[in-house]
Amino acid sequence: MRISLFSSFRLSLFTAVLALLPLSTPAQVPSIAPPTVVPPTGAPETGAKTPQMSERGAHALTKEDVEAWLDGFMPYAIQRGDIAGAVVVVVKDGQILLPKGYGYADVAARKPVDPERTLFRAGSVSKLFTWTAVMQLVEQGKIDLDADVNGYTDLKVPALDGKPITMRNLMTHTPGFDETARGLIFPDAKQLPALGDVLKHWIPPRVTVAGSTPAYSNYGAALAGYIVERVSGQPFDDYIEQKIFTPLGMQHATFRQPLPERLQADMSNGYKVGSGEPQRFEIVNVPPAGSLSVSGADMGRFMIAHLQNGAGESGRILQEATAIKMHTTANTMIPPLNRMLLGFYESNIDGRRVISHAGDLEWFHSDLNLLPDDGTGIFISMNSAGKEGAAHPIRTMLFQQFMERYFPDPLPDGKVDANTAKAHAQLMAGRYNLSRGSHTNFLALLSLFGQIHVSASADGAITIPALKDGNAQPKKWLEIGPFVWRNVTGGDRVAAKVENGRVTRFGYDSYPFMIFEPVPWWWSSGWLLPLWVAALAALALTVLAWPFSALIRRRYGVAYGLTGKDAKAHRLVRFASLVALATTLAVTIFVFLIASDLKWAVPAMDGVIIALRLLAFFGCVVAAVIGLWNAAVVLRSDRRKLAKLWSVVLAISFLIVLYVGGVFHVFGYTANY
Repeated sequence: MRISLFSSFRLSLFTAVLALLPLSTPAQVPSIAPPTVVPPTGAPETGAKTPQMSERGAHALTKEDVEAWLDGFMPYAIQRGDIAGAVVVVVKDGQILLPKGYGYADVAARKPVDPERTLFRAGSVSKLFTWTAVMQLVEQGKIDLDADVNGYTDLKVPALDGKPITMRNLMTHTPGFDETARGLIFPDAKQLPALGDVLKHWIPPRVTVAGSTPAYSNYGAALAGYIVERVSGQPFDDYIEQKIFTPLGMQHATFRQPLPERLQADMSNGYKVGSGEPQRFEIVNVPPAGSLSVSGADMGRFMIAHLQNGAGESGRILQEATAIKMHTTANTMIPPLNRMLLGFYESNIDGRRVISHAGDLEWFHSDLNLLPDDGTGIFISMNSAGKEGAAHPIRTMLFQQFMERYFPDPLPDGKVDANTAKAHAQLMAGRYNLSRGSHTNFLALLSLFGQIHVSASADGAITIPALKDGNAQPKKWLEIGPFVWRNVTGGDRVAAKVENGRVTRFGYDSYPFMIFEPVPWWWSSGWLLPLWVAALAALALTVLAWPFSALIRRRYGVAYGLTGKDAKAHRLVRFASLVALATTLAVTIFVFLIASDLKWAVPAMDGVIIALRLLAFFGCVVAAVIGLWNAAVVLRSDRRKLAKLWSVVLAISFLIVLYVGGVFHVFGYTANY
């Protein structure tokens, strides 16, 4: 499973709402696994012949065999997943072996996908073009991978602990930036700010020291694109067209938003589901991170250039040494897991080298995988999220079956003794957060709902419910080496870093660009979430009792039995309960709206966000003061024991709500996020 621009944003939020992203993710997905396909003999639409098998059991990677296999896999998969259309491109030995379209670019018009012309949004696969541009300038001596990026821009990113950010940090997603979400999808291309203005509006806080912790960053990639502009003296779009598209003969590719007029007729619609209505063209506010629109065949040309170390069919975009450096320079965080390279990330399978990048907007979902040692690559893009997020398991299973069919290798093996396995599993048990996420703004509230739980079983295995297989079932992990676990049904691995007998972080093969870190006790949803829910329930019961008790008294003619300070405290605490409950729920609901649909994360909502955060702060602080005063009044009165107990419950509830609001940055006075 891989993540990128917008589903990758949602992945940092995924367990809270289900998950770029983004969103995206190891959330529940439908059981749409296509059956193992036996290619038909002499299929009329392909003229395929019975495939020949190599001695090691692999199918021969020929156009006929690939087409027969894809024709069995893709129509079934997109129909079951309610995907409108898709394109798949396979390249081999410097040639496009097979470009194939499936389904429709426009469902209503019954316009089929044309792999040569139909444009798909590539999402974060766009970043590979940005990183390629960076490496072009590196080989020209205009960018130093290890120099402070502030030397290349007109904005200043503050150092953290004396360590500035370098281009190498940006390319390996280790600059230490907090997550950004505001304006990720912009409503109108005519109002889209210049890239530099977007970056200067808010430089996200540094939450980790540069180089220490991978945390996927769209802001970091956009900053790299801005540096390309500044260093080259050309607008980013112009640079990419002149230095990458033109040399490779990519005539159906653009980063421009809106699309150039010559390409508009070739653009595929985007859909939530193929059976639904077409959606708006998504405007990405940080184009270097994800605005590429490209045909399948043109993506094939780009893949060939990287497989041939910079040499395309019609021109060279990188010197061989530069391309090799880009493909092999690794940032090792937790051995022996897959690593982040310079822009690409490893998706190695069973010892076979694979470099990759995935990409997601809200409607388009893509995946690019290259096997440099085998001269082979495969790209898929779909124009729909699909039923229950079907696009994600489809692309994952497509690549898995591609590898099993053409490059089968034994799974990684190993074993530890039973006692050691149980002890290590117990060390792993606990709650974790992804390193990528919101740490300093109100979206941090989602981590209260989305913490990842690791549990140990009696047989020494571990289970991580957030990491599911294609059938939406949690994977089971068995230890094959010291603190290295393998999925019992696949080759993907989890590994932990242990210091002083404690797990300090763990990683997952499919996420080289972020890690899981233990949740501190004071932030743990294990105890805090149920307490918070109970506190809100207590406030809600108090609010509901207000009109209900009045109606009962009126119905039966019962007098209001309190006077003086007791009556004042009784009325004020009910009002305080209403204020605290309403403001907390308002912010919480808005946070979930942003996580579920990026149309809420637009600059036009800044005023609403600021107002809600300020109201929540003042409402909860005042409510807590009233709650404590009410408890003091009631405890000194001669009221019943139940009333005294409830006053204490309410006071504690106000404090819990205030604590959660403070710890998870619900309160504040900005709309920076």
